[in-house]
Amino acid sequence: MALIPLLEEHELPPGNCREVVAEGRVFAIYNVEGEFHILDGICPHAGGPLGKGTLRGSVVTCPWHGWQLDVRTGQHCLNARVCAARYAAVLQDGKVLADVG
Repeated sequence: MALIPLLEEHELPPGNCREVVAEGRVFAIYNVEGEFHILDGICPHAGGPLGKGTLRGSVVTCPWHGWQLDVRTGQHCLNARVCAARYAAVLQDGKVLADVG
């Protein structure tokens, strides 16, 4: 496991998302009903900022062109061939870390 710390749990309440740049990577972190999910922060469509999108339930809408992805899987909601990279979220001592290993 290679863990990258992203933020404190309390910094991202349920129903919210955030973009975090850490160790040269852009991550999109989502809190869906108290469960954290992490995707590559760059939209697979045109490079939009997924962490700055709108989260409704477990679906994020990219702010640039409206592409929608399920943050639990990274899967595009209409095209099964499109998927954003996903990282396991690890909670440790009140922090959210991305497992990039």
